[in-house]
Amino acid sequence: MNEVKGTLAADHVTIALSGRVDSNNARQTEEKIMEITSSAAALPVVLDFEKLDYISSAGLRVVLHLKKTYPALRLTNVKSEVYEILEMTGFTEMMPVEKAYRVVSVDGCEEIGRGANGTIYRIDQDNVVKVYNNADALSEIQHEREVARIALVLGIPTAISYDVVRVGESYGSVFELLNARSFSKILAKDPDKLDWCVKEYVDMLKKIHGTVVPAGKLPDMRETALKWAKFMRDYLPEKAGSKLLSLVEAVPHDDHMIHGDYHTKNLELQGDEVLLIDMDTLAVGHPVFELASMYNAFVGFSEYDHEVIKAFQGFDFETAQRFWNKTLAAYLGTDDAKTIRSVEDKARILGYTRLLRRAIRRKALESEKGRAEAALWKKELLELLERTDTLLFTRNELEVEAATDNLPQVISFLEQKLEEADCPPKAQMQITMAAEEIFVNIASYAYAPGTGMASVRISFADEPRMASVSFRDSGIPFDPLALKDPNVSLSAEDREIGGLGIFMAKKTMDELHYEYRDGQNNLTMTKKY
Repeated sequence: MNEVKGTLAADHVTIALSGRVDSNNARQTEEKIMEITSSAAALPVVLDFEKLDYISSAGLRVVLHLKKTYPALRLTNVKSEVYEILEMTGFTEMMPVEKAYRVVSVDGCEEIGRGANGTIYRIDQDNVVKVYNNADALSEIQHEREVARIALVLGIPTAISYDVVRVGESYGSVFELLNARSFSKILAKDPDKLDWCVKEYVDMLKKIHGTVVPAGKLPDMRETALKWAKFMRDYLPEKAGSKLLSLVEAVPHDDHMIHGDYHTKNLELQGDEVLLIDMDTLAVGHPVFELASMYNAFVGFSEYDHEVIKAFQGFDFETAQRFWNKTLAAYLGTDDAKTIRSVEDKARILGYTRLLRRAIRRKALESEKGRAEAALWKKELLELLERTDTLLFTRNELEVEAATDNLPQVISFLEQKLEEADCPPKAQMQITMAAEEIFVNIASYAYAPGTGMASVRISFADEPRMASVSFRDSGIPFDPLALKDPNVSLSAEDREIGGLGIFMAKKTMDELHYEYRDGQNNLTMTKKY
């Protein structure tokens, strides 16, 4: 039996075929199709093969005639047996042909994650499905599969979708996650594991941000943030709107990977392995963009209504704040409250910008609660813009008061970074010894008799392998390298006290450089290893 039914939409006409199209009915089928399309003007035609079980060469000729008349012809819901025939005869190269997808129901399934583009459900012990919000999500699914493969090749542990299915009126991507538990569930059920979760979470974050992506492989998050800032200019005072845009414009392009939606529901523990999921937001950019979305996930969204985090993550607002604060400190490698707050403020600027734009676009301001939330976010954003001059920061920089009491913190910071870079023990000792001498010199003389701040920054190079440590302060101009070296050949009785610290730094480092620039002392020492 063969049936031909047409459905007219605003921008296309769909013709559903069922049963068989063969030599016996091909002519009648084509006549019915032409009758339907004649009343559809020049609209594109879609052939729906969901109920078509068989097509012969005569049926293929019908499709070919239709393709010549309607060049944008598309075939959908093609069963595997029919698809094989179309592929064998080259039809899949001539026109878009979409295979039929296995149908999956998520009724009664556990929800394990929810993001801007879809919701993840566990459909059995071994598998999860991400159901997309967009009913026409095939291009989104293809994008996510491609970027997940890029991440996996670059060393980021993630799950790759192995199947595409129909779920209700939309599509889903199926992943194998054997008995995996999200970090959100771990935190909700076992709060004592918070510190363990922070460590694993930060380790993965550093791995992501330490990964350089080949040019053009992933979207640039800076371009997206510029759109947020431009949108918000119409909703902020002119001065604030202009400053917001200039702050984002000043963030340079960065080819390091960022996840874009990095929260505890998107990190899964499968056995002993931590896996990153929900990869459709993968991009490149400065880590401040990542921290902004993280701030929103743990604090921003729930700042007005603390119950929001409970519904979203499964744990309370207090736990979320503790997790965020510990995460930021561990990521930055410092317990210095001023440094942490400075970076948090930069992230909050972008976070509130995104929240306000989202609220406006989703018409949240039409409700009393939505207006109250937006008022809170806007107030915070305007205050932050008043006191923030850059969104930039580096994980490898520590800012402390120039006081000898802070020397242990400086040395601990440098030792951690040198360990992470696999710097040999001897070179580590020489670097920290030289750093001690320089920092103590700054603490003793730069601001005397007052006090002030000093920053210590470390960076690394591979060819040749070397570490560079830079010191910066706004004290009185002073070049310690200009001091005359002590005469180390003199006897103890004839020696002058002082000068040995900088001399030792000169002897153990490969290079030292000083300059006074923009009202600041800048001293950099470099050690090859």
